[in-house]
This record gives sequence, C-alpha cells and structure tokens, in this order.
Amino acid sequence: MPALALHDVAPGPAALADLKHKVHATAAKRPGIYEFLDATGGVIYVGKAKDVRTRLLSYFTAPWPESKSARLIRCAADLRWRYVPSEFAALLEEQRLISLLRPPYNVSMNRYRATLAFIKVTRGPVPRLVVSETARDPGSLYYGPFRGRGPTADAVRTLADLLGLRDCADKQAMTFADQASLFDAPLAPACIRHELGTCLGPCAARVNAGRYGAAVADARAFLEGRSAKPLDRLLDIMSDAAEAREFERAAAWRGRFEELTWLFGSLARLRAAIEGLSFVYAVTDEAGEGDDRLYAIRHGVVRSVATPPRTPIEREAFAETARLLSLDEGPAPAAHNGSEMNQLLLVMSWFRRNPEEYEQTSPFRRWCDERDLRPATIRGSFPSKL
Repeated sequence: MPALALHDVAPGPAALADLKHKVHATAAKRPGIYEFLDATGGVIYVGKAKDVRTRLLSYFTAPWPESKSARLIRCAADLRWRYVPSEFAALLEEQRLISLLRPPYNVSMNRYRATLAFIKVTRGPVPRLVVSETARDPGSLYYGPFRGRGPTADAVRTLADLLGLRDCADKQAMTFADQASLFDAPLAPACIRHELGTCLGPCAARVNAGRYGAAVADARAFLEGRSAKPLDRLLDIMSDAAEAREFERAAAWRGRFEELTWLFGSLARLRAAIEGLSFVYAVTDEAGEGDDRLYAIRHGVVRSVATPPRTPIEREAFAETARLLSLDEGPAPAAHNGSEMNQLLLVMSWFRRNPEEYEQTSPFRRWCDERDLRPATIRGSFPSKL
C-alpha cells in the first residue's frame, strides 16, 4: 500500500486483536528493533525501542484516526522484533535497516532533522552547491549539519556567486570551452547569472574544465577551513566600494560578508565537536545477560564493534583496532558521504541527550596504555566502518 494512503486505512479489530495478543504473549521489556510487515511479508516500517514490549503496545492504545501510530499499526499484517543489548545498539541497527530496506513509511513519516540543513557538493564533472534537508546520497559530499535552512542557503548563495559556481538543475546540459567545436554555433547562457558575473557559465562553454574545477576546489577549501579566500575577496570588494563612496553597495556586501563569516565559524565549531568524538565506548547489556559491547568510534563514526575481549585472541583483535585508530592523529574530516553523515548525527545526538555516557568512554591511547599496549608498534589499515 502506498505510504500516501496511510490515512485511508480502515481499522481491522480482529487483526489488531491478534497482533496485540502476540505482543502481550511474547514481547519482553528489552531494547530492540521491530518491523511492521505487509501481507506479502515486506517490511513497511522499522522502529527501535528501549523497551520493545511497551513501545509496541503503545501503538494499540494510540487514538484512531488522528494518531500516526494508530494508523500505522492498521497497515501491518504482522509484526516481528528482535532484541539488542542496548538502546545505542538499537539506534545503530534501526539506521542500518532503514538505509538498507528503505521502508515506505519510514520515508513518508520521517521524524528526522526537520530543522537541520546540509551543504551538498553534487557528483559529476560540473558540481554545484546545494542546501539539503537530508543526507541520503552515499556518493555526494555533505557539510554540516547546520541549524536553519535560511542562513545556510544565504551563505551558500554568496559563496557560489563569489566563485562562479552554477546553481541550475542537474538536467541542464553542460559544455566546457575545451569541449566545444570551432564549428558549433555559440551557446547562450541559460540564465542571467553569467552576465551578472556570478556564474562561470559552464552551460554555454564560457569556462574550461580546469577553471571550473579550481573554483569547486576553492569552495571545498573554504568549507573545510583550509582557505579564507572568499572572505578576503569580500573585504576587497567592500573596501573598493567604500573608496568609491558607494556606501549602499558596501553595506550590501557587508551583509554577505557576515553570512560567510557565520558559515565559516559554524564549520569550525562543527569540526571541533567532531574531533572530540573519538574513543572506545563501553556499553553494558541492559538486560543483564552479559552481552556487553565495545564501540571504536573515530570522529563520530563507528569503525568497529565487539564484545569485551575475554580470550587472548579476542583481546588482541580489538586491541589492534584501538591501536590503529590511536595512530590516526589527523584532523576530523569536514565532509562526509551520506552514510557517514547519518551515523555522525546519530552519535552526536546520542551523547548530547545522554552526556553521562561520556563516563563510559576512553580515548584510544589511554585505552591502549591501560592495557599495556603499544600503538607505535602496529602498522596496517584501519578496519572497515559499520
């Protein structure tokens, strides 16, 4: 059933009673993941809960038809769930399953990041900067997150104008100057930005691939904190306008300078916050069954997960992960692909909502030192991310 038809689903008392009985009879008060299935066995919704039993029962008591939970349970032909050791493990597994399965109701009823914005550098030979409210494309680079789309969009517009980056749709044909034939009729720019001097004109063969690529590199250098050239250029423009006694023009450019300054500072604060999210995180099994977990988190991304080492082989395996990560002393990356950005947001949100959990973390070097491990003796590649 299409997600848009969610509000049209009629209640089915017998089916609901059967599902409710199933939950009452078998669901436990433990952290876990649950899935709503349609009549064909397809997954239409994935959820997580610190207490699976209580969460599932709440769907049956939600008011019909105004509650989304009440409407959602009436779409399910069956339910299934499984337990995980902790709420943190449930969050990670929910995110993995949603990314893998793309359940229709998780997409249509997305409760995630309504107030956040990201700067996306699109793929392809002629990239552009786009402000997005999601980070779903695994092949694109994302910067952020930022609070509020408006200020982010204003700053991105200023940056694109200064560097001459296109803002047209992906379907717009592009032709670099070094691709055009001498015998072709001249191409007209698709918009007025080239005439205004705010776009290099890759749609009309007004720039070669190297020059446009350099502009994209300048944009990335600014977003990654490696260059402040756009700010320097704005200062020059404001100075020239003031000297020419064009005070209104100078004031307008000052506003754009403030937009870029805000963006530059926001990115610097983000990098500093991400830098602090590198450690071994020990999570205890909330059901008390001994299924504790160790998470190796580097710059907000889970790089490895294991049970606490109990044998020499297990101990050495996880120790090597920690040693390798302790050797990585480089700065936090400013850009992430879609998958990394989503997990970074999850980790940042988790520790912001549960600051006491920092007490269960230990920097990689300290974790190694406390176990008499020598990171400098190890060489190799990092383990793969989750």
